[in-house]
Amino acid sequence: MSDKEAFYSKLKERLNNTTAFPTEYLYKFIVPSTGNQIKEIEGLFKDRLAKITTNISKTGKYTSVSVRVQLTSANEVILYYKKAEKIAGIISL
Repeated sequence: MSDKEAFYSKLKERLNNTTAFPTEYLYKFIVPSTGNQIKEIEGLFKDRLAKITTNISKTGKYTSVSVRVQLTSANEVILYYKKAEKIAGIISL
């Protein structure tokens, strides 16, 4: 099992043990302020009623992106993390 697979397996177990689904889940990402990463994140959640907020760092190099979205399962939470990891320069918190 790869490190990434182990991480997602552990996350799924933790979510199932601590979260009652459906629930509003909070994703937090950090992306470079230059480029279109924020638009890409918005695109991931365009079909959901997600509340997306952004905050630019003091230096202006990075932007934090918070996404609140209603999800139905731990598998769905992980699905969006896997989609987001394909965005260049993204850091998931």
